[in-house]
Amino acid sequence: IFLYKSVCSIPGLYHFFPVHICLLCVCLYTNFQIFSSIIGRLVIGQNGILSTPAVSCIIRKIKAAGGIILTASHSPGGPGGEFGVKFEVANGGPAPDIVSEKIYQISKTLEEYAICPDLRVDLSRLGRQEFDLENKFKPFRVEIVDSVEIYLNLLRSIFDFSAIRNLLTGPNQIKIRIDAMNGVMGPYVRRILCDELGAPANSAINCIPLEDFGGQPPDPNLTYATALLEAMKGGEYGFGAAFDADGDRYMILGQNGFFVNASDSLAIIAANLSCIPYFCQMGVRGFGRSMPTSTALDKVAKVMKVPVYETPAGWRYFSNLMDSGRCSLCGEESFGTGSDHLREKDGLWAVLVWLSIIAARKQSVEEIVRDHWAKFGRHYYCRFDYEALEPRTAYFIMRDLEALITDKSFSHQQFAVGNSIYSVERTDSFEYIDPVDGTVTKRQGLRIIFSDASRLIFRMSASSHVRATLRIYAESYEKDPSQHNKEPQAVLSPLIAIALKISQIHERTGRKGPTVIT
Repeated sequence: IFLYKSVCSIPGLYHFFPVHICLLCVCLYTNFQIFSSIIGRLVIGQNGILSTPAVSCIIRKIKAAGGIILTASHSPGGPGGEFGVKFEVANGGPAPDIVSEKIYQISKTLEEYAICPDLRVDLSRLGRQEFDLENKFKPFRVEIVDSVEIYLNLLRSIFDFSAIRNLLTGPNQIKIRIDAMNGVMGPYVRRILCDELGAPANSAINCIPLEDFGGQPPDPNLTYATALLEAMKGGEYGFGAAFDADGDRYMILGQNGFFVNASDSLAIIAANLSCIPYFCQMGVRGFGRSMPTSTALDKVAKVMKVPVYETPAGWRYFSNLMDSGRCSLCGEESFGTGSDHLREKDGLWAVLVWLSIIAARKQSVEEIVRDHWAKFGRHYYCRFDYEALEPRTAYFIMRDLEALITDKSFSHQQFAVGNSIYSVERTDSFEYIDPVDGTVTKRQGLRIIFSDASRLIFRMSASSHVRATLRIYAESYEKDPSQHNKEPQAVLSPLIAIALKISQIHERTGRKGPTVIT
């Protein structure tokens, strides 16, 4: 949904604008009258469907004042599942903390709101619909737009579609398998990868958007994208990808189920940006990654001689960097990657980057990854998610852990696990100072960095007010190519043992292991 401010001057507009947007989220189909003094035009995707990247794209294209996305994202959906409201600001990116806090504070002062219960909008019919709501806007306009077309036109300007089309249809074509996981990406996959780029229709699976995503969490990882993983293990397909429910996250698999972790994917994309016409024209100014994301990107940046900005988790922290011209490519370990073509992570964009790299290098997914490791070294990496924890328990685990690792006695402590010895080099509670506006964001995760550059990170992610998720990240760097064929869990098991010992998460939660491992 895209919102346009009226051209007239309204006292206090900036102060009250977020309130009206918040109410629009609550009363999507009926509550138009309440916005009549502020909003004169709404733009909505056909059948109410828009991916998060498409929302960002359209906001920027039509210069909307902002946008609302109603989504479960990568969480379980349906009547018994999650429901989220995303507010995008005028640059097409997530609302910064100051805006979200303002919305929250004003929401606590609301005493009443009016609705227009008899208003009906046909979301299936493209074009403009006009309504007389007995207000200053004569008429009040609602425009239903094609969900894919504007976004597709942007992608055409970024990529060499003919090269990708030849990869998918030419004499040396590869077979692909794309899983939309019954989220919003079905129309995009069919229109762009199949109709536009020539992939066979049966390349795409789970392309019908369902309100409960078919009963499975639409989370593109090895735990939940099992249908795709099993298909790829058969060896028939050379490239596989899955998307989350709103299309901003993705997962890449190679032939025989070869898994590309998100941090490696980001680094490999960065090292191969010359395969993308957009970057050949625009250049590369810098990279951004969230703090928990592996430092594989940093190795590429050093060779390319561009800066890396380490931010808290959350895409909103990248927007300032991109708006100021500091950053061209950003990514997170949670399968989110994007560039300055938008202000959101973009799953389909990342898939098209990978297909472009394969077309240019004429190598398989696995060959590209292994060549990257040989050149830059391998960053063994994993994340343990402990989901649906009681929030107080998770809070006290993090509180006690912070007290432990920030105590002076913990500095330079050594841990012996089997034949491995890890010496603590430094610890901290991550704090981010925005280089653009100086905004300080504190307590964004606990870090233990060892003398061999291995890292342990602990971060709490509150998915709702009812339950919490505690995440443990482990990373270990290996330069020697002869050591690049090991299983990540085997390499990282000493670090995980240290993490479990000092956090006591199993003892304090009663869990025997993590909910998800990625």
